[in-house]
Amino acid sequence: MTIQTPQTQTPQTQTIKTYSHEELAAQPIGWWSSETGRRMVAALRERLAAEDLTQPHWWTLNHVAGKPGTFTRATLSARLTAYDDQGIDFDGVYDDLVARGWMTEAAGTRTMTLTEAGEAGRLRARERNLRVHEQAHEGVDPADFVTTINVLRRMVANLGGDGDLPD
Repeated sequence: MTIQTPQTQTPQTQTIKTYSHEELAAQPIGWWSSETGRRMVAALRERLAAEDLTQPHWWTLNHVAGKPGTFTRATLSARLTAYDDQGIDFDGVYDDLVARGWMTEAAGTRTMTLTEAGEAGRLRARERNLRVHEQAHEGVDPADFVTTINVLRRMVANLGGDGDLPD
């Protein structure tokens, strides 16, 4: 992987040292992938909190926007459980979005749809998330990013997990 090291340091990009191929190949992938994950999640949660949202709020908004009138509480909770690392009360998240006026549930089918306010909130949250992703990708060649994802997918599959992309 090629990491471009900027000549000057900015608040978003830090200069990092260069190491030999052998030094990098000996690094623990578990630590680096976990540290990256922790930092990404923390940055995303911080940005979403500015909108008084949690990651489960974001997941809900994104899924409901992608398939309006499709998900019930039960079907969406079943799908989102795969992302949950905190024992989330999804009904509480759904109740909050309904109380805000961001989401409605159809009478009878109880399927969820975003309101105009909910879509506007989702788009604001999306912009906040995109800024985190842009910051994380600074100085990373897109081809190297794709290679990294494919390497991690292969490692997950090699260790008995699902290496396919999530829905």
